[in-house]
Amino acid sequence: MMLNIVPAHANPILILGDSLSASYGMEQDKGWVHLLQKKMPNVTIINGSVSGETSAGGSRRLPALLESTQAKVVLIELGGNDGLRGFSPKQLKENLTKMITASKQSGAKVLLSEVMVPPNYGPRYAKMFSQVYKDLAVEHDITLMPFFMTKIAIHPELMQADGIHPNEDAQPQIADFVQPWLDTYQQ
Repeated sequence: MMLNIVPAHANPILILGDSLSASYGMEQDKGWVHLLQKKMPNVTIINGSVSGETSAGGSRRLPALLESTQAKVVLIELGGNDGLRGFSPKQLKENLTKMITASKQSGAKVLLSEVMVPPNYGPRYAKMFSQVYKDLAVEHDITLMPFFMTKIAIHPELMQADGIHPNEDAQPQIADFVQPWLDTYQQ
């Protein structure tokens, strides 16, 4: 579901993510994207996030979202489901590259969110996976935002019972974490 609270002409920001950004397990108005919109009333925040989304799915959906939203900033928070399914880092990089390129070609600035996989996937895969984001930030001269779950996932009281998704108590912290990164694009 798209969240669009203020007029579309107000510097639209598109959040393209997965369940971490799609308010999984809670009402939409409890999620961090909705809370962020309240903190940033002078911009339109469009939540194009879908639970279960992979980088391939995001890559397929993004062109239509860019056209319909006229986003000036795109925050890409995808890759977690690729990692959970053991997809290759090469495939992840190709899909993220398509999204970064499409966003830039539409005239939007790109903020890439780092995504990490759980430690049980092994240090080699985790390092290769994480390196994709670092490499893309350098190769495309875009900002890499640290993974917003890093300081949340270590607190069980901020996580849903599945141990993967943040709960309602974590949402304000995520909004507080993301806001300064997006504020730099509004100046």
